[in-house]
Amino acid sequence: MSRRKGNRKPRNVATDAKQTPKKIEPKQPKGLTTDAFQNVLARMGFGTPNLLEGTEYPITRLSQDYQLMNSLYRSHWIVRKIIDTIPEDMTRNWISITTQLPPDEIRKLDKLWRVRRIRQKILQGLKWGRLYGGAAGLIMIEGHEDILHEPLDYDTIMPGSLKGLMIVDRWSGIYPNPELVDDLDDPEFGLPESYQLTLDEGQTLRVHHSRIIRFVGRELPYWEKLAEVYWGASEVEVVFDELKKRDNTSWNIAQLIFLANLRVLKMGDMDQLLAIGDERSQKELYNTVQAQNWLMSNMGIYMLGKNDGFETHQYSFSGLNDIYESFMLDVSGSCQIPVTKLFGRAPAGMNATGESDMLNYYEVVQQQQESTLGPIIDKLLPIMCMSEFGAIPDDIDYVFSPIRTPDDKEIAELADKKTKSIIETYNAGLISQKIAMKELKQMSETIGMFSNITDKDIEDADESTHQGELGFGGDLDYGGFMGSETPYRTSLPTSDSTGVSKFRRVLNGIRRRLGNS
Repeated sequence: MSRRKGNRKPRNVATDAKQTPKKIEPKQPKGLTTDAFQNVLARMGFGTPNLLEGTEYPITRLSQDYQLMNSLYRSHWIVRKIIDTIPEDMTRNWISITTQLPPDEIRKLDKLWRVRRIRQKILQGLKWGRLYGGAAGLIMIEGHEDILHEPLDYDTIMPGSLKGLMIVDRWSGIYPNPELVDDLDDPEFGLPESYQLTLDEGQTLRVHHSRIIRFVGRELPYWEKLAEVYWGASEVEVVFDELKKRDNTSWNIAQLIFLANLRVLKMGDMDQLLAIGDERSQKELYNTVQAQNWLMSNMGIYMLGKNDGFETHQYSFSGLNDIYESFMLDVSGSCQIPVTKLFGRAPAGMNATGESDMLNYYEVVQQQQESTLGPIIDKLLPIMCMSEFGAIPDDIDYVFSPIRTPDDKEIAELADKKTKSIIETYNAGLISQKIAMKELKQMSETIGMFSNITDKDIEDADESTHQGELGFGGDLDYGGFMGSETPYRTSLPTSDSTGVSKFRRVLNGIRRRLGNS
């Protein structure tokens, strides 16, 4: 038994069918804006038919054009300079190793960089990484030829077994395998776990990523990184469009030089001669004009008919240099190298020094050192220590040496400040004579002084600390030097060390000379 609820009217199906269904508006994501400028009558703004709206930016992936990269690097001096300049500045002053190791032990590591050409190989890898978007270096360790597919174990590195690096670019010798590193503690997490290395003989080897040093071009988003097989983008890809503008402008300016001075000969009835004249008359006219053209000079005579005329038109080159320099600035900005360094031009303007541009460039190079060169050295330095010492010092670290090379005046000021700091610390009794001499010896690489301090001098130096001690320079009082009975006033140490004894003899000799005079 059914019961009707309320006074609801019965539904009319025919009437409902005639009603227009309600349009459901799609819900916009929260925070999405759909506004844009548009003026249809003026044909300006979004979606209107104008030249600006016809601009598109298709994905070209220029880095994958291997032949183009080779051609540009070999034949185009600007491309070659763009690729080479930043890596050369990154590795020019290299690094300074900071550790408690003695100076002679640090010199062994510096010698290993040089003997095994590791620094030159890193420079080569950085260049190919910038040119092709990716390159790699195989760490060659003697005795590991058959275990390249295994992770590198530091304990298996024998003394003197590091033989250097073998550099290959992404197109000629190495290809990443699809498996990725899944260890969160590994610095290369998310990158290929191993690589296929092809040797010159055609032999293919599987190499673990711990034995590979990666040199990557410009970083890319995730999907583009996958398209480049976990490599980066070439520097040429970033600068290519600006380079085409500059090259075309340069070639057009060169072509205009041939049109700088146009000569025009006006001849009466020449149109009739060319239209109805016979071939012999036309040839005679051509020979006459050609002969006059050959004989023309600033001392010659040009013969014309009564109704003929001769004019010259000179082309004005004003404004072309400004356009050309604008394209040079665009190229410089795209590759992050100042115009003064990239094109070898002197700074323009009355008060221009180019110093601010170079400071910005040094910051770019320092950023590249930290992000690109730093991980490479972090991977190589422990291997070098194992090969040279058989162990890795706990405090082994490094800092990048200053990129800018100071002039003689700045070096002298730096040497003065550093030397005074060491002497003041020594006079305060905080360090011994031996430590002070070690610090001076270590400074010789940057300031070019104190290089004659030998290891034997350091070994014979006093290891004790004495406040006011003069064995290494001492606390001198020059107030009574002129006319005083005691030219020097100081308190000598009680210890009879070799350095102090030498100083006493020197001081007594000075006093005798002053007394005789």
